[in-house]
Amino acid sequence: MPNLISALFSASDEQLMWRVKLQDDAEAFASLMSRWQRPIENLCIRMTGDLHRAEDLAQTAFARIFAKRADWEPTGKFSTFLWRVALNLCHDELRRAKRRGECSLDVLDEAGDSQPDFIASEQPAPDEQADSRERAELVRNALLKLATHYREVVVLRHYEGLKFHEIGEVLAIPEGTVKSRMAEALTQLNRLLKHLNGETSCHPRTQTPELLAL
Repeated sequence: MPNLISALFSASDEQLMWRVKLQDDAEAFASLMSRWQRPIENLCIRMTGDLHRAEDLAQTAFARIFAKRADWEPTGKFSTFLWRVALNLCHDELRRAKRRGECSLDVLDEAGDSQPDFIASEQPAPDEQADSRERAELVRNALLKLATHYREVVVLRHYEGLKFHEIGEVLAIPEGTVKSRMAEALTQLNRLLKHLNGETSCHPRTQTPELLAL
């Protein structure tokens, strides 16, 4: 058993998914979920602005992948496939919310363990914490005002750390299109966050990326 556990930890995502595909290996799939559940939940939170729906969407993404395990082919990274499934679910959810006339600015401040993704890990003074939370909330709200095709490239690039060519693979668009969407997204965010940009001393072209780190 220890050797099996060690093998699962050292196996690549693609190797684990092959075990799931060929052997219905529940332990291999559990390892994939352990690696990817938090990133996928974070993606869904930032795309929808709804913590609780994001948790459901992440679970649905994994369920969908397991259900279609026999159809999976290792033509690319497993992560590319997973990001794509999760984003498609987010798109569906946003369309449903729009039809219902719901506002997506929801309960991100209840995120608990997700909060360090927006706030520095060091503990500042209480007044500084309050200011940081307020600024982070303004940044999140501005992000949610972007059109979905702009928001997703910002989330994948600045929060999930994907490279431009990787984002292109996830979205099935050319790398140049990714870069142009990112440029437009940052322009729109600069406009939405101009009052916060004015408080920073960095060059205007780096102000919004700095704010996105909140």
